[in-house]
Amino acid sequence: MSADAKIERWPAPGKLNLFLHVLGRRADGYHRLQSVFQFIDLGERLDFEVEGRDRIERAGDVRGVRAEQDLAVRAARLLRARAGVRAGVRISVEKRLPFGAGLGGGSSDAATTLVALNALWGLGLGTDELAGLGLELGADVPVFVRGRAAWAEGVGEALLPVELPEPWYALVVPPVSVRTAEIFAAPELTRDTAPITIRDFLAGLGRNDCEAVVTRRYPAVGRALAWLARRGAARLTGTGGGVFAAFDSESAACEALAGLPGAWRGWVARGMNRSPLLERAAAGARGGRRAIGASPSGKALGFGPSIPRFESWRPSQILIDPGSVTELGAVVRRPSTGEPSC
Repeated sequence: MSADAKIERWPAPGKLNLFLHVLGRRADGYHRLQSVFQFIDLGERLDFEVEGRDRIERAGDVRGVRAEQDLAVRAARLLRARAGVRAGVRISVEKRLPFGAGLGGGSSDAATTLVALNALWGLGLGTDELAGLGLELGADVPVFVRGRAAWAEGVGEALLPVELPEPWYALVVPPVSVRTAEIFAAPELTRDTAPITIRDFLAGLGRNDCEAVVTRRYPAVGRALAWLARRGAARLTGTGGGVFAAFDSESAACEALAGLPGAWRGWVARGMNRSPLLERAAAGARGGRRAIGASPSGKALGFGPSIPRFESWRPSQILIDPGSVTELGAVVRRPSTGEPSC
């Protein structure tokens, strides 16, 4: 990389599934789901260098992920092919989210790549087009592209933006990596949960149907869940090995992680209804280019070089934007890493 190379840095936040119901299995093998996604201010950073590039390549290594399997690289190649351009990019991914934890790291990287390169390559694609491409890469990618906390149905791609309380979360991840495909293929997975409504969710209904399967197959996750449940209302996120509980304050979330067993990792993160990707996309590429496919939030700031923190507001109930429904087919004690820390 040359000393005067122009690098564009973009955020890729993590997410939590506040509940996850499996309603059934479609004829094509995919599962019908209900869930609520909310972003967290713990995430990854991607650097893009496009000037003078005619190839898509990844800078450096990502442990356990070959370049051709990397969702960021795959997203760049898919976007270039569909847009019919000959542009190139060098992508550097600063991984912070653990693999197989249910925090959405790979999906978020893919979404950030689509939104960022839409701006940097000057493509001008709309949000629906980018989300549609994202769905080809993974069911969780569209919510990251759209950048708003959402009620999700279908395979997770039918999204209704919602405004949720933005609590502080205590996150615990034991040293395991859970494969989504394994959990959804499990014969013991509950696949007949009755649909619920947003009103039901507001009243406290909802669970994670994958929790029993994950904790049975990965006992360390069960132990982490039981440990955190003694401190708050703990739940599994997605189909991963990460568990979380919500608290009213950062100090309460930090206190919940006191005495965290040494083999586990823990974080304190703030819930966010708007992804920092929206703000970054509104600013567009350096030099004034704007990503047409994303909307500004006016709230979340981009991930900083140290501990990220975001402005938020905390309404007492969910507010729904009906016009936005889409129907597409260890506590970290090293602040220098840029991760939230007690």
